[in-house]
Amino acid sequence: EQLKAFDNEVNAFLDNMFGPRDSRVRGWFLLDSYLPTFILTITYLLSIWLGNKYMKNRPALSLRGILTLYNLAITLLSAYMLVELILSSWEGGYNLQCQNLDSAGEGDVRVAKVLWWYYFSKLVEFLDTIFFVLRKKTNQITFLHVYHHASMFNIWWCVLNWIPCGQSFFGPTLNSFIHILMYSYYGLSVFPSMHKYLWWKKYLTQAQLVQFVLTITHTLSAVVKPCGFPFGCLIFQSSYMMTLVILFLNFYIQTYRKKPVKKELQEKEVKNGFPKAHLIVANGMTDKKAQ
Repeated sequence: EQLKAFDNEVNAFLDNMFGPRDSRVRGWFLLDSYLPTFILTITYLLSIWLGNKYMKNRPALSLRGILTLYNLAITLLSAYMLVELILSSWEGGYNLQCQNLDSAGEGDVRVAKVLWWYYFSKLVEFLDTIFFVLRKKTNQITFLHVYHHASMFNIWWCVLNWIPCGQSFFGPTLNSFIHILMYSYYGLSVFPSMHKYLWWKKYLTQAQLVQFVLTITHTLSAVVKPCGFPFGCLIFQSSYMMTLVILFLNFYIQTYRKKPVKKELQEKEVKNGFPKAHLIVANGMTDKKAQ
């Protein structure tokens, strides 16, 4: 009874903050109450912390078969969402610059149904991190990774309840296309024999950055030429996407722009007769390992 009362208070607070919910999604799985989404997110965060502790003194798991099936499933789901979003927005006669929430009739409902799968896919993608934990790939569990996964699931709960169609269709359409490429890459990377063919990893990050910029541009186009889509939602989405641009750009610079400098330094060391096995002096400090 206390949990139910708390749930009612939380949902009443959200209703007062954002206004009436879209009646077309009432009764859809996980949408009527925020509590399940919140609890699943907390469980996800705790699983990372507890999982790392559990795996600390245990060998990393391979999970090759599971990862192959998982990446294939996400790739197929992304392909379905991409095709269905294109067809449903075309059926609804969507305006690319600005599309309101209620002028396309059944086309809007069809878009909302696909976007529910998009929301649900963000829950499934929590497994990305769990697999990193079980495989002891802790270097992959960055702030960017956790922030992106946890926030998207919660934001899309709000989107589905208040703005489940219209202008909301564009970002998931692009993201579904990117995820087809991304999870195909992940699926192939499970097999060591395929690594030599996966030279295009950095281009995935570039594609993600382009996706964010295009989504921000599309979102702000509805500010320039309004069509009845909630203004506050447009500003929030643009601001959130900017945080992703900043974080992904930082990741790209740290991962791909600093490597040539490191490589050049290593070449100079060998060229001057100081390979890694020998002493390395930097700023007057000798490498302790070399000593």
